[in-house]
Amino acid sequence: MSGLAIVALGVGDAFSARYYSSCLAVGAESAWLLVDCPHPIRKILRESGSAAGVALDVGDFAAVVVTHLHADHSSGLEGFGYFAHFVLGRRARLLAHPEVLAEVWDGHLAAGMRRLLEPERLTARDLTLGDYFDATPLAETGAVEVGPFRIECRRTIHHIPTTALRIRAGGRVLGVSADTAFDPGLIAWLAEADLVVHETNHGVHTPYAKLAALPAALRARMRLVHYPDDFDAAGSVIEPLRQGARYEV
Repeated sequence: MSGLAIVALGVGDAFSARYYSSCLAVGAESAWLLVDCPHPIRKILRESGSAAGVALDVGDFAAVVVTHLHADHSSGLEGFGYFAHFVLGRRARLLAHPEVLAEVWDGHLAAGMRRLLEPERLTARDLTLGDYFDATPLAETGAVEVGPFRIECRRTIHHIPTTALRIRAGGRVLGVSADTAFDPGLIAWLAEADLVVHETNHGVHTPYAKLAALPAALRARMRLVHYPDDFDAAGSVIEPLRQGARYEV
């Protein structure tokens, strides 16, 4: 693998009956980074990876980056962490904004993962986030390095703490909006990237009309994701990501 590439593992929103929830596999120099982790993550990886001609599973990822803790972006973390713990025998690396990491255990994972029974004696032992994940905070003031990837983050306008990403590797830059209301400042920050993956949806999300009104040169470097099932993909002036497709950045 040369340069920087992405596989669109899922392209739908939280209510989709057609697509998996939005998540990406980002690849460079034979390394992979998972951006967001919905359930059922191993099925998503197998099916969308196979469609893209790439064999992907939990053990292939240098890290998982979680933009925020809404279930359609993070419900697969329990399965991801358990697979790494029980099958791979190691901790998975997890990256997120400090405000997201502050909530990921007590507010999200602890209810299902905090206690395990020993197989032989069936005695309980308590665990923490650190037993399953090597957690690394992202920083709004600089890049965090994971393998060949340099990851920058920026807060978005959303219901709960959420971060957009710029991911650099192989001499290229990928921008990922994550969930956000339309934000010209965020658009300008993402516009430094060679390819921008931007969400569009209803409610506190980005209206398609706002993105369609952006300059043509920027629209040509933009792909849409997190769109609702009734989105008119064929009529869009910005190319929507196709689930199971691979793209060069």
